[in-house]
Amino acid sequence: MSGGKPAAAVRAVLPKSRSVWVLALATLTASTGHGTVVTISVLYFTRAVEIPAARVGLGLTIAAVVGMAVSIPAGHLADALGARKASIAFVLLQGLTLWGYARVGGFTGMLIAASLVAVAESASNASRGALIAHAIPAKDRVRTRAYLRSVTNVGFSIGTVLGGLALSHDTPAVYAAELIGGGSMFVVSGLAYLWLAEPGRVPKPSSAARWLVLRDRPFAVVGLINAVLIMNAGILNIALPIWIVEETHAPASAFAALLLVNTVLVVLFQVPVSKGAEDVRGGARALLRSGLWLASCCVVIALAAGRSPWVALALLAVGVVLHTMGELLYSAGTWALSYELAPDHAQGQYQGMFGLTSQLGIAITPAVTAVLIVRYGWVGWVVLAAVMATAGLAAPAVARWAERSRPGAPAPVPAAT
Repeated sequence: MSGGKPAAAVRAVLPKSRSVWVLALATLTASTGHGTVVTISVLYFTRAVEIPAARVGLGLTIAAVVGMAVSIPAGHLADALGARKASIAFVLLQGLTLWGYARVGGFTGMLIAASLVAVAESASNASRGALIAHAIPAKDRVRTRAYLRSVTNVGFSIGTVLGGLALSHDTPAVYAAELIGGGSMFVVSGLAYLWLAEPGRVPKPSSAARWLVLRDRPFAVVGLINAVLIMNAGILNIALPIWIVEETHAPASAFAALLLVNTVLVVLFQVPVSKGAEDVRGGARALLRSGLWLASCCVVIALAAGRSPWVALALLAVGVVLHTMGELLYSAGTWALSYELAPDHAQGQYQGMFGLTSQLGIAITPAVTAVLIVRYGWVGWVVLAAVMATAGLAAPAVARWAERSRPGAPAPVPAAT
């Protein structure tokens, strides 16, 4: 009797629809390829191709800007052609462009290859967001995205291990082989969408503007909040290791363990934490709580400076747990708002705009954390905490404004006289 309880718990977590299984397979293969490429690409360019590190950074920055520029047009194309067709094409293109990394011979080739990869990645993210919106019932979208995020973390971890094998050999041939393998995983991911039924198309109303999202000011402000809160990734991946090494007595190796804790918690708790964030109001509440959790994380991590190794390690561990809670709530909240505030006929455009604001936030994070944390120490952490809390506190009011501006929203009831 007792042996059936764990099995029942596992069945309750696993997806029940074929569409989610197909999306999970596509996500697992793509994230595995992504983890492999991310782990080895920079060292491949610097060690195998022998491009100076500063030029590699410049090239990848330029490529990221190029990728941002196509996010909204690619989403619009997904609305026009169909999200499934666009997702297949763009994910296949992402895999093929990654194969081009193996043929890079200098900075110019790297810049071209990286720009093509960034364009394909940005386009595939926008079309994939629209595909989920059309293939999954509205009430299940956030839960599905939560499940897929857990799958993403599993795949990325597998890819990181595979990439580590290339780093241990450190030869151009092994790097090239793994890059081709990583690109091939994206090809498999794109082909997996062929098993997904073609979602129904939502016709564009005759009165709707062609580039509707560019006129949607409330949604742009929601995107701005997203750009601020997505900097939580930089807190973990950029600010935390710098802080550990330069300002605390905790061992540098602690960062790897803390990163593992974060990954495991995301895999285990993204789905349950996302419960209740299925609509605009639930998503806004999740962002409010996210901002406060992330603010508390910044304060706790700042307190680790100058402490004894064990005290510092304990504070850092608490800070990472607080960060993970904020990260989980951030993901759930942004999924809800990005889907529920978008007209069904323009989901691609809106996912493209939201993806653009995410890319913007990720792009500015290194500079922001370098200025705040490296230059100003604990004061910078306090400022960062205030920024996160402010963005979270603003989310409910902005979400209500955006919800009132939706086509078909009920008109406000006039006050009684």
